[in-house]
Parts: sequence; C-alpha cells; structure tokens
Amino acid sequence: MQDKKNKPKVNQKSSKKVSDFLEKNNIHKKDFALMIGVTLSYVYNLIDEAIPFSTRGTTLERIATVMDIMPEEFDEYVIPSDPVPYNKNLEIIKEYMAKNKLSTVEFLKKFEKKKRLQMVDILRGFEPLYIDFAEFKKVGEILNMPQEELFELWKDVFSEYLQKGSFNIENNKELLDSMFSGAKKYILSSK
Repeated sequence: MQDKKNKPKVNQKSSKKVSDFLEKNNIHKKDFALMIGVTLSYVYNLIDEAIPFSTRGTTLERIATVMDIMPEEFDEYVIPSDPVPYNKNLEIIKEYMAKNKLSTVEFLKKFEKKKRLQMVDILRGFEPLYIDFAEFKKVGEILNMPQEELFELWKDVFSEYLQKGSFNIENNKELLDSMFSGAKKYILSSK
C-alpha cells in the first residue's frame, strides 16, 4: 500500500482513471460495484460516461479508498466540512496492510464479497472496526497479526466502543480489567 498523500496527482478524466485502474488490477466491474456499494450498471455508466461522474462524497471516497488514492484526485470531489477524525486503531490496520504489502484491493479480496463494502467504509473511517472478536480475528489472520497484538488492538477498539456508549472506563476499571482478563484467557487459549 502506497502513501496516498505523497503520490503525484494524475490529471486524467475521472471515468478514464477508474477504467484504467480496473483494467490494470484485473478487477471485474461487478466486484468493483460491490466494493463501492453501487449497481453494476452504475459502474458501466460511469466508465462509459453515459452519466456524469459521481459528485456524491461517499461514493467518491469509496472509489478512492479502493484505488488507494486521495478522493481529492477526482475533480468532482468536494472536501466535506466535517472531516473524519483520526483513528489510531485504523492506522494500525493500515500499517499492517503496508507491512504485508497488501493493496486495498488485495486486502478486500480476502473477504467474502458481501463484507467488502463494509470493509471499504471501515478503511475510510466511516464505520467502526469490528467489536465482534470472530470478525476482528479474521482481519488479524489476513494481516498476520500476532495473537497478543491482535488482542490488545481489539481491547482498544472495544474500550472505545464502550466509551462512546457512555461507559465510564475509570469508574468501572476493576470490572473492565476482570472482563478483559477473562477474554484474554479465552482468546489466547482458543487458537
């Protein structure tokens, strides 16, 4: 995975940019449609320029995420007034993708097709990382994460989830420590 911010911007028509990407990466339009949450006919219409290229922020961000580029590389993209907040846990996932030399497309293809759109939204920061450990473990297996590190990352994600639900971490520290201690024993013993 390349550093999106340091890539040179290629001035190319958006539809051509997408078409070239699909061809270069041997991605079927149907798979691409699933990854970005649109219909197959919509992808054909975008590429064939039968309709104006999308100006919808979500669609452009999903396309950019799959293509490993910044959405600003599309002339049609308007930067949202509310940027996505930084997520250190998501950055760890992206670091592991880079460490494993997995492009976003290669990473997405490791998931069943019906999960790919959700993973795109997770990678662009609009959906939270899984708190369901079985799902989280699948991500860890794909990224070859050591069990201990996977557990610590899941623990951070789960704690974040609890805090967003008004769970006071400090007032419930003993309960949380006990819960995570039991979860750790279970997770590390059930490989």
